[in-house]
Amino acid sequence: MTATLDFVALLGRLLLGACTTAGRLAIFAASGLSHIVRPPFYGRMFVRAFVEIGYYSLPVVALTAVFTGMVLALQSSTGLSRFAADSAVASLVVLSVTRELGPVLAGLMVAGRVGAAIAAEIGTMRVTDQIDALSTLSTNPMKYLVAPRLLAGLIALPLLVVVADILGVLGGFIIATAKLGFNSTTYLTSTLNFLQTDDVVSGLSKAAVFGVLITLMGCYQGYNSKGGAQGVGQATTSAVVAASVLILAFDYVLTELFFAR
Repeated sequence: MTATLDFVALLGRLLLGACTTAGRLAIFAASGLSHIVRPPFYGRMFVRAFVEIGYYSLPVVALTAVFTGMVLALQSSTGLSRFAADSAVASLVVLSVTRELGPVLAGLMVAGRVGAAIAAEIGTMRVTDQIDALSTLSTNPMKYLVAPRLLAGLIALPLLVVVADILGVLGGFIIATAKLGFNSTTYLTSTLNFLQTDDVVSGLSKAAVFGVLITLMGCYQGYNSKGGAQGVGQATTSAVVAASVLILAFDYVLTELFFAR
């Protein structure tokens, strides 16, 4: 009986802790997003964050997209050949890349690179009292540190996904024509005929949500870090893990909203 009560109490504590964290995160997100549309605006901080998230993440996203498209074309050809449906390789590649693999893989790559960097930077500012110094100087930390990064993530990640979509399809095209023997004109025609606006729009919409999630978790974990260098390290790890899990969870939710019948 005592063991059962202890187990129920543990579940209750975990549930209350999860609800508390979710509530704090929701308040933090609402505050950060609200500052995006309220002056003053810190354009220099936005440009810096945009370059960090978008430009410096371009190489890793591009390489990931190219090799993903290559592997997808190779694997899909192997599977579809069993059903004499090799002609569907082009449509499968473009659909998979634009709807799912482009935004998800780009989001995960950016989460590992940018989410950790944001959490480390803001966490270091927290444990060294630089955030308190901003408040002392009448500068709102949410507006100065959080809002520009949220806006940069919202804009930069869809642009990265556009590049990822193009390079992913290009990777599939290279393998299909150079290794699998597809005619280049036929492959491109099949790709363009099968691609629909909804496929691209859904992927870019996912990317915008993922960009906000990545920067939000990096800012939240860094902003609430404590305990010196060890606390900053924990915040960095938590930011990457939380952002990655949320990307996968929201990917399902958004797919359900866009394509469920």
